[in-house]
Amino acid sequence: MELDVQCEEMSPSRWAELLSTMKSCKVIRWLDDCNLSSSSCEDLSSIINMNPSLTELKLNNNELGDEGIEYLCKGLLMPSCSLQKLWLQNCNLTSASCETLRSVLSAQPSLTELHVGDNKLGTAGVKVLCQGMMNPNCKLQKLQLEYCELTADIVEALNAALQNKPTLKELSLSNNTLGDTAVKQLCRGLVEASCNLELLHLENCGITSDSCREISAVLSSKSSLVDLSVGDNKIGDAGLALLCQGLMHPNCKIQKLWLWDCDLTSASCKDLSRLIRTKETLTEISLIDNNLRDSGMEMLCQALKDPKSKLRELWVRECGLTTACCKAISSALCVNKHLKVLHIGENKLGDAGVELMCEGLLHPNCNIQSLWLGNCDLSAACCATLATIMANKQCLTELDLSYNCLEDEGIRKICEALRNPSCNVQQLILYDIFWSSEVDDELRALEESKPEMKIIS
Repeated sequence: MELDVQCEEMSPSRWAELLSTMKSCKVIRWLDDCNLSSSSCEDLSSIINMNPSLTELKLNNNELGDEGIEYLCKGLLMPSCSLQKLWLQNCNLTSASCETLRSVLSAQPSLTELHVGDNKLGTAGVKVLCQGMMNPNCKLQKLQLEYCELTADIVEALNAALQNKPTLKELSLSNNTLGDTAVKQLCRGLVEASCNLELLHLENCGITSDSCREISAVLSSKSSLVDLSVGDNKIGDAGLALLCQGLMHPNCKIQKLWLWDCDLTSASCKDLSRLIRTKETLTEISLIDNNLRDSGMEMLCQALKDPKSKLRELWVRECGLTTACCKAISSALCVNKHLKVLHIGENKLGDAGVELMCEGLLHPNCNIQSLWLGNCDLSAACCATLATIMANKQCLTELDLSYNCLEDEGIRKICEALRNPSCNVQQLILYDIFWSSEVDDELRALEESKPEMKIIS
Protein backbone atom coordinates (compact mmCIF):
# COMPACT_ATOMS: atom_id res chain seq x y z
CA MET A 1 0.00 0.00 0.00
CA GLU A 2 1.24 3.51 -0.91
CA LEU A 3 0.33 6.88 0.57
CA ASP A 4 0.44 9.82 -1.88
CA VAL A 5 -0.29 13.20 -0.29
CA GLN A 6 1.26 16.52 -1.31
CA CYS A 7 0.86 20.24 -0.65
CA GLU A 8 -1.88 19.70 1.90
CA GLU A 9 -2.44 21.67 5.09
CA MET A 10 -2.73 19.17 7.94
CA SER A 11 -5.59 19.68 10.35
CA PRO A 12 -5.39 17.54 13.52
CA SER A 13 -8.22 15.32 12.30
CA ARG A 14 -6.64 14.86 8.85
CA TRP A 15 -3.26 14.05 10.40
CA ALA A 16 -4.85 11.49 12.72
CA GLU A 17 -6.57 9.90 9.72
CA LEU A 18 -3.27 9.71 7.81
CA LEU A 19 -1.40 8.25 10.77
CA SER A 20 -3.91 5.44 10.93
CA THR A 21 -3.32 4.73 7.23
CA MET A 22 0.47 4.91 7.59
CA LYS A 23 0.49 1.96 9.98
CA SER A 24 0.04 -0.38 7.02
CA CYS A 25 1.87 1.55 4.27
CA LYS A 26 4.94 0.20 2.54
CA VAL A 27 5.63 3.53 0.84
CA ILE A 28 4.95 7.08 2.06
CA ARG A 29 6.16 9.11 -0.90
CA TRP A 30 4.23 12.34 -0.83
CA LEU A 31 4.25 14.22 2.43
CA ASP A 32 6.02 17.08 0.64
CA ASP A 33 4.89 20.63 1.43
CA CYS A 34 2.43 19.49 4.08
CA ASN A 35 3.43 22.00 6.77
CA LEU A 36 4.83 19.26 8.99
CA SER A 37 6.88 20.22 12.03
CA SER A 38 9.10 18.59 14.64
CA SER A 39 6.03 17.37 16.54
CA SER A 40 4.90 15.51 13.40
CA CYS A 41 8.22 13.65 13.52
CA GLU A 42 7.38 12.17 16.91
CA ASP A 43 4.31 10.55 15.33
CA LEU A 44 6.28 9.42 12.30
CA SER A 45 8.95 7.90 14.52
CA SER A 46 6.27 5.75 16.14
CA ILE A 47 4.97 4.73 12.71
CA ILE A 48 8.48 3.66 11.64
CA ASN A 49 8.82 1.62 14.81
CA MET A 50 5.46 -0.16 14.53
CA ASN A 51 5.43 -0.64 10.75
CA PRO A 52 8.37 -2.88 9.73
CA SER A 53 7.05 -3.06 6.14
CA LEU A 54 7.66 0.68 5.57
CA THR A 55 10.49 1.05 3.04
CA GLU A 56 10.19 4.63 1.67
CA LEU A 57 9.52 7.95 3.43
CA LYS A 58 9.47 11.30 1.62
CA LEU A 59 9.26 14.46 3.73
CA ASN A 60 10.68 17.17 1.45
CA ASN A 61 9.88 20.87 1.94
CA ASN A 62 8.69 20.71 5.54
CA GLU A 63 10.03 22.72 8.50
CA LEU A 64 11.17 19.68 10.45
CA GLY A 65 14.35 21.24 11.78
CA ASP A 66 17.11 19.50 13.72
CA GLU A 67 14.71 18.70 16.55
CA GLY A 68 12.37 16.91 14.16
CA ILE A 69 15.19 14.79 12.74
CA GLU A 70 16.22 13.81 16.25
CA TYR A 71 12.69 12.51 16.89
CA LEU A 72 12.56 10.78 13.50
CA CYS A 73 15.89 9.04 13.99
CA LYS A 74 14.69 7.41 17.21
CA GLY A 75 12.36 5.36 15.03
CA LEU A 76 15.02 4.82 12.36
CA LEU A 77 17.38 3.36 14.96
CA MET A 78 14.88 0.78 16.19
CA PRO A 79 15.63 -2.87 15.27
CA SER A 80 12.17 -3.16 13.68
CA CYS A 81 12.95 -0.40 11.13
CA SER A 82 13.41 -1.58 7.53
CA LEU A 83 13.41 1.84 5.82
CA GLN A 84 15.38 1.87 2.56
CA LYS A 85 14.78 5.34 1.10
CA LEU A 86 14.61 8.63 3.00
CA TRP A 87 14.02 12.09 1.49
CA LEU A 88 14.65 15.13 3.70
CA GLN A 89 15.28 17.85 1.11
CA ASN A 90 14.66 21.46 2.18
CA CYS A 91 13.67 20.55 5.74
CA ASN A 92 15.56 23.35 7.55
CA LEU A 93 18.32 21.06 8.74
CA THR A 94 21.78 22.19 9.88
CA SER A 95 25.02 20.42 10.72
CA ALA A 96 23.47 19.53 14.08
CA SER A 97 21.29 16.91 12.32
CA CYS A 98 24.30 15.17 10.85
CA GLU A 99 25.42 13.51 14.06
CA THR A 100 21.97 11.92 14.43
CA LEU A 101 21.94 10.86 10.78
CA ARG A 102 25.48 9.47 11.16
CA SER A 103 24.15 7.13 13.86
CA VAL A 104 21.45 5.92 11.47
CA LEU A 105 23.96 5.32 8.65
CA SER A 106 26.21 3.40 11.05
CA ALA A 107 23.45 1.26 12.54
CA GLN A 108 20.88 0.77 9.78
CA PRO A 109 22.05 -1.45 6.89
CA SER A 110 18.61 -1.34 5.25
CA LEU A 111 19.02 2.37 4.37
CA THR A 112 20.21 2.59 0.76
CA GLU A 113 19.09 6.11 -0.27
CA LEU A 114 19.54 9.40 1.58
CA HIS A 115 18.42 12.71 0.03
CA VAL A 116 19.37 15.71 2.18
CA GLY A 117 19.88 18.45 -0.41
CA ASP A 118 18.72 22.04 0.09
CA ASN A 119 19.76 22.02 3.76
CA LYS A 120 22.52 24.08 5.37
CA LEU A 121 24.54 21.07 6.45
CA GLY A 122 27.84 22.67 5.53
CA THR A 123 31.19 20.97 5.09
CA ALA A 124 31.48 20.18 8.81
CA GLY A 125 28.09 18.43 8.84
CA VAL A 126 28.72 16.33 5.75
CA LYS A 127 32.11 15.28 7.12
CA VAL A 128 30.16 13.74 10.01
CA LEU A 129 27.86 11.95 7.51
CA CYS A 130 30.96 10.57 5.78
CA GLN A 131 32.05 9.02 9.07
CA GLY A 132 28.76 7.17 9.16
CA MET A 133 29.25 6.01 5.58
CA MET A 134 32.58 4.47 6.50
CA ASN A 135 30.95 2.15 9.01
CA PRO A 136 30.79 -1.44 7.65
CA ASN A 137 27.07 -1.55 8.50
CA CYS A 138 26.33 1.28 6.08
CA LYS A 139 25.10 -0.01 2.70
CA LEU A 140 24.24 3.37 1.17
CA GLN A 141 23.78 3.32 -2.62
CA LYS A 142 22.49 6.86 -3.32
CA LEU A 143 23.59 10.10 -1.65
CA GLN A 144 22.14 13.46 -2.69
CA LEU A 145 23.90 16.56 -1.31
CA GLU A 146 22.80 19.38 -3.63
CA TYR A 147 22.69 22.92 -2.21
CA CYS A 148 24.31 21.88 1.08
CA GLU A 149 26.78 24.80 1.27
CA LEU A 150 29.75 22.51 0.73
CA THR A 151 33.24 23.80 -0.07
CA ALA A 152 36.42 22.25 -1.41
CA ASP A 153 37.31 21.03 2.09
CA ILE A 154 34.69 18.26 1.87
CA VAL A 155 36.53 16.23 -0.77
CA GLU A 156 39.04 14.48 1.49
CA ALA A 157 36.22 13.10 3.67
CA LEU A 158 34.19 12.10 0.60
CA ASN A 159 37.13 10.29 -0.94
CA ALA A 160 37.76 8.40 2.30
CA ALA A 161 34.13 7.32 2.34
CA LEU A 162 34.24 6.31 -1.32
CA GLN A 163 37.27 4.11 -0.69
CA ASN A 164 35.27 2.20 1.92
CA LYS A 165 31.91 2.11 0.18
CA PRO A 166 31.74 -0.23 -2.83
CA THR A 167 27.94 -0.14 -2.63
CA LEU A 168 27.67 3.57 -3.60
CA LYS A 169 26.00 3.94 -7.02
CA GLU A 170 24.86 7.58 -7.14
CA LEU A 171 26.50 10.78 -5.88
CA SER A 172 25.02 14.23 -6.45
CA LEU A 173 27.05 17.28 -5.38
CA SER A 174 25.46 19.86 -7.67
CA ASN A 175 25.14 23.52 -6.64
CA ASN A 176 28.01 23.53 -4.17
CA THR A 177 31.09 25.76 -4.43
CA LEU A 178 33.72 23.10 -5.07
CA GLY A 179 35.91 24.52 -7.83
CA ASP A 180 38.41 22.83 -10.14
CA THR A 181 41.00 21.84 -7.53
CA ALA A 182 38.44 19.97 -5.43
CA VAL A 183 36.78 18.33 -8.44
CA LYS A 184 40.18 17.10 -9.65
CA GLN A 185 40.84 15.63 -6.21
CA LEU A 186 37.38 14.02 -6.14
CA CYS A 187 37.88 12.47 -9.58
CA ARG A 188 41.26 11.03 -8.62
CA GLY A 189 39.55 9.47 -5.61
CA LEU A 190 36.78 8.05 -7.79
CA VAL A 191 39.28 6.46 -10.17
CA GLU A 192 41.02 4.74 -7.25
CA ALA A 193 37.86 3.85 -5.27
CA SER A 194 36.34 0.38 -5.46
CA CYS A 195 32.81 1.82 -5.84
CA ASN A 196 30.90 1.17 -9.05
CA LEU A 197 29.47 4.65 -9.45
CA GLU A 198 26.59 4.87 -11.94
CA LEU A 199 25.52 8.51 -11.51
CA LEU A 200 27.67 11.61 -10.90
CA HIS A 201 26.06 15.07 -10.84
CA LEU A 202 28.33 18.11 -10.60
CA GLU A 203 26.10 20.90 -11.92
CA ASN A 204 27.04 24.46 -10.97
CA CYS A 205 30.15 23.44 -9.05
CA GLY A 206 32.53 26.08 -10.42
CA ILE A 207 34.09 23.70 -12.94
CA THR A 208 36.09 24.97 -15.93
CA SER A 209 38.02 23.18 -18.67
CA ASP A 210 40.84 22.81 -16.14
CA SER A 211 39.21 19.81 -14.42
CA CYS A 212 37.78 18.12 -17.51
CA ARG A 213 40.81 15.88 -18.03
CA GLU A 214 40.22 14.34 -14.58
CA ILE A 215 36.46 13.91 -15.23
CA SER A 216 37.42 12.27 -18.52
CA ALA A 217 39.64 9.83 -16.62
CA VAL A 218 36.65 8.81 -14.48
CA LEU A 219 34.61 8.19 -17.65
CA SER A 220 37.29 5.98 -19.19
CA SER A 221 38.00 4.01 -16.01
CA LYS A 222 34.48 3.52 -14.63
CA SER A 223 32.42 1.53 -17.11
CA SER A 224 29.65 1.58 -14.50
CA LEU A 225 29.17 5.38 -14.94
CA VAL A 226 26.11 5.83 -17.16
CA ASP A 227 24.76 9.23 -16.01
CA LEU A 228 26.98 12.35 -15.95
CA SER A 229 25.76 15.91 -15.47
CA VAL A 230 28.16 18.84 -15.55
CA GLY A 231 25.61 21.46 -16.63
CA ASP A 232 25.90 25.10 -15.61
CA ASN A 233 29.71 24.99 -15.58
CA LYS A 234 31.90 27.05 -17.90
CA ILE A 235 33.84 24.20 -19.45
CA GLY A 236 33.70 25.63 -22.98
CA ASP A 237 34.68 23.94 -26.23
CA ALA A 238 38.15 23.07 -24.89
CA GLY A 239 36.66 21.31 -21.87
CA LEU A 240 34.17 19.41 -24.02
CA ALA A 241 37.00 18.17 -26.24
CA LEU A 242 38.74 16.77 -23.15
CA LEU A 243 35.53 15.16 -21.88
CA CYS A 244 35.00 13.49 -25.24
CA GLN A 245 38.32 11.68 -24.89
CA GLY A 246 36.85 9.81 -21.95
CA LEU A 247 33.38 9.55 -23.47
CA MET A 248 34.81 7.93 -26.62
CA HIS A 249 36.90 5.43 -24.66
CA PRO A 250 35.77 1.82 -25.21
CA ASN A 251 35.30 1.38 -21.44
CA CYS A 252 32.82 4.26 -21.25
CA LYS A 253 29.18 3.14 -21.34
CA ILE A 254 27.55 6.56 -20.88
CA GLN A 255 23.79 6.70 -21.40
CA LYS A 256 22.76 10.13 -20.12
CA LEU A 257 24.91 13.25 -20.62
CA TRP A 258 23.83 16.72 -19.49
CA LEU A 259 25.90 19.64 -20.77
CA TRP A 260 23.40 22.49 -20.46
CA ASP A 261 24.79 26.05 -20.20
CA CYS A 262 28.41 24.99 -20.57
CA ASP A 263 29.55 27.82 -22.89
CA LEU A 264 29.65 25.48 -25.87
CA THR A 265 29.54 26.75 -29.45
CA SER A 266 29.15 25.13 -32.85
CA ALA A 267 32.85 24.23 -32.61
CA SER A 268 31.89 21.54 -30.06
CA CYS A 269 29.37 19.95 -32.40
CA LYS A 270 32.04 18.11 -34.39
CA ASP A 271 33.04 16.19 -31.25
CA LEU A 272 29.41 15.80 -30.15
CA SER A 273 28.43 14.47 -33.59
CA ARG A 274 31.20 11.89 -33.43
CA LEU A 275 29.98 10.88 -29.99
CA ILE A 276 26.35 10.52 -31.14
CA ARG A 277 27.47 8.52 -34.16
CA THR A 278 29.70 6.04 -32.41
CA LYS A 279 28.61 5.72 -28.77
CA GLU A 280 25.68 3.35 -29.10
CA THR A 281 25.01 3.37 -25.34
CA LEU A 282 24.23 7.13 -25.41
CA THR A 283 20.46 7.62 -25.27
CA GLU A 284 20.01 11.14 -23.82
CA ILE A 285 21.92 14.39 -24.24
CA SER A 286 21.04 17.88 -23.01
CA LEU A 287 22.70 20.85 -24.72
CA ILE A 288 20.24 23.50 -23.50
CA ASP A 289 21.41 27.12 -23.47
CA ASN A 290 24.57 26.66 -25.54
CA ASN A 291 25.30 28.77 -28.59
CA LEU A 292 25.29 25.91 -31.11
CA ARG A 293 23.53 27.90 -33.84
CA ASP A 294 22.27 26.43 -37.12
CA SER A 295 25.67 25.17 -38.28
CA GLY A 296 26.11 23.18 -35.08
CA MET A 297 22.60 21.74 -35.24
CA GLU A 298 23.15 20.65 -38.83
CA MET A 299 26.20 18.65 -37.71
CA LEU A 300 24.17 17.01 -34.96
CA CYS A 301 21.46 16.12 -37.48
CA GLN A 302 23.99 14.41 -39.72
CA ALA A 303 25.02 12.31 -36.73
CA LEU A 304 21.39 11.40 -35.98
CA LYS A 305 21.14 9.92 -39.48
CA ASP A 306 23.93 7.45 -38.73
CA PRO A 307 22.57 3.90 -38.23
CA LYS A 308 24.74 3.49 -35.12
CA SER A 309 23.07 6.40 -33.33
CA LYS A 310 20.70 5.17 -30.62
CA LEU A 311 19.86 8.60 -29.17
CA ARG A 312 16.33 8.73 -27.74
CA GLU A 313 16.27 12.22 -26.22
CA LEU A 314 17.79 15.45 -27.57
CA TRP A 315 17.43 18.70 -25.64
CA VAL A 316 18.50 21.76 -27.68
CA ARG A 317 16.33 24.47 -26.15
CA GLU A 318 17.69 28.03 -26.38
CA CYS A 319 20.59 27.16 -28.68
CA GLY A 320 20.37 30.03 -31.17
CA LEU A 321 18.58 27.99 -33.82
CA THR A 322 16.50 29.45 -36.67
CA THR A 323 14.46 28.31 -39.67
CA ALA A 324 17.72 27.65 -41.49
CA CYS A 325 18.42 24.36 -39.65
CA CYS A 326 14.89 22.94 -39.87
CA LYS A 327 15.42 21.18 -43.20
CA ALA A 328 18.32 19.27 -41.63
CA ILE A 329 16.16 18.40 -38.61
CA SER A 330 13.41 17.14 -40.91
CA SER A 331 15.89 15.03 -42.84
CA ALA A 332 17.16 13.45 -39.62
CA LEU A 333 13.62 12.72 -38.43
CA CYS A 334 12.92 10.90 -41.72
CA VAL A 335 15.80 8.51 -41.03
CA ASN A 336 16.14 8.16 -37.26
CA LYS A 337 13.77 5.61 -35.73
CA HIS A 338 15.12 5.86 -32.18
CA LEU A 339 14.54 9.52 -31.27
CA LYS A 340 11.53 9.83 -28.97
CA VAL A 341 11.97 13.22 -27.25
CA LEU A 342 12.90 16.50 -28.95
CA HIS A 343 13.05 19.67 -26.84
CA ILE A 344 13.71 22.50 -29.28
CA GLY A 345 11.82 25.40 -27.71
CA GLU A 346 13.09 28.97 -27.25
CA ASN A 347 14.60 29.00 -30.73
CA LYS A 348 13.45 31.27 -33.55
CA LEU A 349 12.20 28.50 -35.80
CA GLY A 350 9.11 30.37 -36.99
CA ASP A 351 6.15 28.97 -38.87
CA ALA A 352 8.27 28.17 -41.92
CA GLY A 353 10.74 26.18 -39.83
CA VAL A 354 8.04 24.13 -38.13
CA GLU A 355 6.38 23.44 -41.48
CA LEU A 356 9.71 21.99 -42.67
CA MET A 357 10.11 19.95 -39.48
CA CYS A 358 6.62 18.52 -39.87
CA GLU A 359 7.62 16.88 -43.14
CA GLY A 360 10.05 14.76 -41.15
CA LEU A 361 7.62 14.26 -38.28
CA LEU A 362 5.07 12.77 -40.68
CA HIS A 363 7.56 10.27 -42.10
CA PRO A 364 6.82 6.63 -41.16
CA ASN A 365 10.32 6.26 -39.67
CA CYS A 366 9.75 9.06 -37.17
CA ASN A 367 8.70 7.87 -33.71
CA ILE A 368 8.66 11.14 -31.76
CA GLN A 369 6.61 10.91 -28.56
CA SER A 370 7.39 14.26 -26.91
CA LEU A 371 7.83 17.48 -28.89
CA TRP A 372 8.54 20.83 -27.21
CA LEU A 373 8.11 23.95 -29.35
CA GLY A 374 7.53 26.60 -26.69
CA ASN A 375 8.53 30.18 -27.54
CA CYS A 376 9.51 29.42 -31.14
CA ASP A 377 7.92 32.48 -32.80
CA LEU A 378 4.95 30.43 -34.01
CA SER A 379 1.56 31.75 -35.07
CA ALA A 380 -1.78 30.32 -36.14
CA ALA A 381 -0.33 29.86 -39.63
CA CYS A 382 1.49 26.62 -38.68
CA CYS A 383 -1.32 25.13 -36.59
CA ALA A 384 -3.07 23.34 -39.44
CA THR A 385 0.14 21.41 -40.12
CA LEU A 386 0.65 20.73 -36.41
CA ALA A 387 -2.95 19.50 -36.25
CA THR A 388 -2.16 17.06 -39.07
CA ILE A 389 0.77 15.71 -37.07
CA MET A 390 -1.42 15.32 -33.98
CA ALA A 391 -4.14 13.50 -35.86
CA ASN A 392 -1.89 11.20 -37.87
CA LYS A 393 1.06 10.48 -35.58
CA GLN A 394 -0.26 8.18 -32.87
CA CYS A 395 3.17 7.91 -31.23
CA LEU A 396 2.97 11.64 -30.30
CA THR A 397 1.73 11.83 -26.70
CA GLU A 398 3.16 15.14 -25.44
CA LEU A 399 3.21 18.53 -27.18
CA ASP A 400 4.34 21.90 -25.80
CA LEU A 401 3.31 25.04 -27.70
CA SER A 402 3.65 27.53 -24.83
CA TYR A 403 4.57 31.20 -25.28
CA ASN A 404 3.56 31.34 -28.96
CA CYS A 405 1.00 33.75 -30.45
CA LEU A 406 -1.44 31.10 -31.67
CA GLU A 407 -4.59 33.04 -30.70
CA ASP A 408 -8.12 31.68 -31.16
CA GLU A 409 -7.58 30.63 -34.76
CA GLY A 410 -4.59 28.45 -33.95
CA ILE A 411 -6.02 26.92 -30.78
CA ARG A 412 -9.23 25.99 -32.61
CA LYS A 413 -7.18 24.05 -35.17
CA ILE A 414 -5.41 22.27 -32.32
CA CYS A 415 -8.79 21.48 -30.74
CA GLU A 416 -10.00 20.01 -34.00
CA ALA A 417 -7.03 17.65 -34.01
CA LEU A 418 -7.66 16.68 -30.38
CA ARG A 419 -11.21 15.63 -31.28
CA ASN A 420 -9.89 13.25 -33.92
CA PRO A 421 -10.16 9.64 -32.66
CA SER A 422 -6.68 8.97 -34.05
CA CYS A 423 -5.09 11.69 -31.92
CA ASN A 424 -3.17 10.17 -29.01
CA VAL A 425 -1.86 13.37 -27.37
CA GLN A 426 -2.17 12.90 -23.61
CA GLN A 427 -0.50 16.11 -22.45
CA LEU A 428 -0.84 19.47 -24.22
CA ILE A 429 1.10 22.38 -22.68
CA LEU A 430 -0.17 25.87 -23.51
CA TYR A 431 1.35 28.28 -21.01
CA ASP A 432 0.93 32.02 -21.60
CA ILE A 433 -1.22 31.80 -24.72
CA PHE A 434 -4.20 34.13 -24.88
CA TRP A 435 -7.57 32.93 -26.15
CA SER A 436 -11.20 33.93 -25.77
CA SER A 437 -13.67 32.56 -23.26
CA GLU A 438 -15.38 30.66 -26.09
CA VAL A 439 -12.15 28.83 -26.93
CA ASP A 440 -11.59 28.22 -23.23
CA ASP A 441 -14.98 26.51 -23.09
CA GLU A 442 -13.96 24.32 -26.03
CA LEU A 443 -10.77 23.27 -24.27
CA ARG A 444 -12.59 22.43 -21.04
CA ALA A 445 -15.20 20.41 -22.95
CA LEU A 446 -12.39 18.51 -24.66
CA GLU A 447 -10.82 17.65 -21.31
CA GLU A 448 -14.15 16.34 -20.07
CA SER A 449 -14.70 14.24 -23.17
CA LYS A 450 -11.15 12.81 -23.06
CA PRO A 451 -10.26 12.24 -19.37
CA GLU A 452 -6.97 10.56 -20.35
CA MET A 453 -5.82 13.88 -21.84
CA LYS A 454 -4.45 16.79 -19.79
CA ILE A 455 -4.28 20.40 -20.97
CA ILE A 456 -1.80 22.49 -18.95
CA SER A 457 -2.15 26.25 -19.24
